[in-house]
Amino acid sequence: MPRGLILGIESSCDETAAAVVERGARTLSSVVASQIATHLRYGGVVPELASREHLRAIVPVVRAALAEAGVTLADLDAIAVTSGPGLAGALLVGITYAKALAFAQELPLIAVNHLEGHIHAVLLQERSLPDAQYSEADEAALALVVSGGHTHLYLAQTTDGNWRYSLIGRTLDDAAGEAYDKVAKLLGLAYPGGPWIDALARFGDPHAVPFAFAQIKAKAHLGGEAPRTKAAKTAPIAALDPHFLFSFSGIKTAVLRYVELHGMREEAVARVPRMLAAGHPPQTKEAALELCPQPTLDLIASFQHAVVGDLMKKTFGAAESLDASRILVTGGVAANRELRERFTAEAARRGIQIAFPALALSTDNAAMIAAAAWPRFIAGQFARPDLSADPSLALGG
Repeated sequence: MPRGLILGIESSCDETAAAVVERGARTLSSVVASQIATHLRYGGVVPELASREHLRAIVPVVRAALAEAGVTLADLDAIAVTSGPGLAGALLVGITYAKALAFAQELPLIAVNHLEGHIHAVLLQERSLPDAQYSEADEAALALVVSGGHTHLYLAQTTDGNWRYSLIGRTLDDAAGEAYDKVAKLLGLAYPGGPWIDALARFGDPHAVPFAFAQIKAKAHLGGEAPRTKAAKTAPIAALDPHFLFSFSGIKTAVLRYVELHGMREEAVARVPRMLAAGHPPQTKEAALELCPQPTLDLIASFQHAVVGDLMKKTFGAAESLDASRILVTGGVAANRELRERFTAEAARRGIQIAFPALALSTDNAAMIAAAAWPRFIAGQFARPDLSADPSLALGG
């Protein structure tokens, strides 16, 4: 009987990560090399720089994960790697190294969808709890994957350990986390913008600026096909309920217009060096006001309140439509304080179970990749030798 040790490798964007997970439930190690310092000056991820940083970090990160777990390559039962979606060059670094290790050690290689990994981050968190009453039969859940690159709703179900994912809704343009980063850059906040906006929003009035989201309607002239947006390569929208489709480009533009109308552009530009010098988000109202005047704090709070409200409206609407009694919220934006508080309160009001990953498992990591690989290992679903990166890889249908 194999011990069930899987080495997971994740390199889809700007974190090089490796982890060893036992039987999809027990994390023996999880090492993440962040590239925030590299991309900070640009206010966002530069793909070519990300690939180069992955090349530098992949070997030491994997070695560190094995050492932290107290195992060697010879102790492993399989190697799992993110095959997509993500940045092509970044993905290829992880895939190439994982294929080389698997070949050299004569181990099976398991390809994992990054979005599936985020869903299993929540499940890994639950399986690791000592008092968890974990039953595969009870796994059906509505999963919201919300991050810098993705905003998707899935119905996740398992039968005899085999997972199936049905796409319920998705963004048509910007992901929620992407909108956070772009609005933060517009306001002169540091990168990544999500933690800064979440921290500063506590000190503003969330009702000061009345942002609103219009109902998305199917375009008759497209005949049900996906519009020509960055999301057009994923499933067409014909089979999706418009009530569960997201769009965050509009609120980003609304913030831009508000900044221009109220003459806040120069103030935002002047804020950049103060943000870089601050190093980390403020914890007090006084510290926040040293970085941003009250009208800016109100704008930030209103933006976050509106985004979280839209995510809540469509997620809980989908749960009601599907009669789902369980919601999983995962991805980098799942670390957001206000999102967790409001989702938890609404779930309690509706009598719905809700679960989030630990903060360390919310952002990109390799433990979630190794956890998602375990059911595939049991089923013998291994990658072909010609596995390559798929930057637009979809999950479910």
